[in-house]
Amino acid sequence: MKTYLKLLAVAFFWGGTFVAGRFLAGAAHPVSAAFFRFAIASTFLLLAVWKVEGRLPKLDLRQALTVAALGLSGVFAYNLFFFNGLTLIGAGRAALIIALNPVAITLCSALIYREKLPLSRMLGIPLSVFGALVVITRGHPLMILSGGIGRGELLIFGCVLSWTLYSVIGKTAMRGLSPLAAVCWSSIAGTFFLLLPALSYGSFAEALHFSWPVWLSIGYLGAFGTVVGFLWYFEGIQSIGPSRAAVFINFVPVNGVLLATLLLGESLGISLLGGGLLVVCGAYLANAPKPLFWRRS
Repeated sequence: MKTYLKLLAVAFFWGGTFVAGRFLAGAAHPVSAAFFRFAIASTFLLLAVWKVEGRLPKLDLRQALTVAALGLSGVFAYNLFFFNGLTLIGAGRAALIIALNPVAITLCSALIYREKLPLSRMLGIPLSVFGALVVITRGHPLMILSGGIGRGELLIFGCVLSWTLYSVIGKTAMRGLSPLAAVCWSSIAGTFFLLLPALSYGSFAEALHFSWPVWLSIGYLGAFGTVVGFLWYFEGIQSIGPSRAAVFINFVPVNGVLLATLLLGESLGISLLGGGLLVVCGAYLANAPKPLFWRRS
């Protein structure tokens, strides 16, 4: 029960990241927002590791390569896609596209870990995909055939691919590492990868002009969206597996849309509501811990 409550809290915190990211869209460059988010997160994570485990464990070659892959996928790539995408589309729409994460994670887990897929999941996957198409094409799914999807939607789709890799690789990363150590190392690796574009852009000079609301948003992303969110999510993967942990991501778009409506004044259009319902229902079917029915052999 404790694991499930933590994962529900993660969904709430991650729903808030879309509001914070959308707020930063007009106040900080995407590279700067991503770098300072994980610089702050890495500092807190290092302090947590030293307090809980005494020191940051050394990595062997396999672990180092795995951690580098985590940093590149879940930190570097995901956040550049995330912050750039939120400069172009609303937080609610982005949150609903992110709802494809559980479906993608389930498919990859089935392919890599040979998990059996019941019929309920086989039905839920295309339903969730169709719902996402309704959302990103604003109620006209056939627009996908005429190139009607915008750059912002494609960037957020990049988040889905990046997070799927991060989740699947994460199960391997925790062989010999605690969830706290794995998240800490991946955050440090991602911060290092983000440092290069941050130096190139001039993020440190830009940071001198950030207002306190900007730092507050970055602090939220670092402390709650990363330290707490990543740690409890990794604990969930370790406890119940990537597919079952991913089902709780279904609550992220719900929280994201509600918070975007309340705090940013974004509208709840019919395509957003209808497509969002399909996404959440399809993702639930695809990731139900106890499938509704099994495919007959």
